Amino acid sequence: MEEPKLIKVVGAAIIKDGKVLCAQRGAGKSLAGYWEFPGGKIEAGETPQQALQREIEEELLCEIDIDKKVCTSDYLYDFGNVQLTTFLCHLIEGMPRLTEHECIEWVEPSQMPRLRWAPASVKAVQKIGCLDI
Repeated sequence: MEEPKLIKVVGAAIIKDGKVLCAQRGAGKSLAGYWEFPGGKIEAGETPQQALQREIEEELLCEIDIDKKVCTSDYLYDFGNVQLTTFLCHLIEGMPRLTEHECIEWVEPSQMPRLRWAPASVKAVQKIGCLDI
């Protein structure tokens, strides 16, 4: 049996005024309608932090300061094994704008579990929900 493709991705839990930016995947994408932390694939030669800076600039048209790593989780989807590393981040310039997602929402950490999260994100959601941010 063939080993599933490993897909390394990063997510930004962007914090502003005690709330976390959550993004809903758009129609036509895998996991459409599920919520996630914005981010994307780590390209060859990039550190997770470099990938996250690039992805946030491309996806949300704003700049972030990457704080600390929340966790890394693995989830086996039908399209491959996703290894997601999530970081706490702070908005430093611009306001996030929709370019790829269906919608974005600033959510209190304790309220994040009410959203339907992509399975790879659930561990980070649980950890962030316990933080005092």
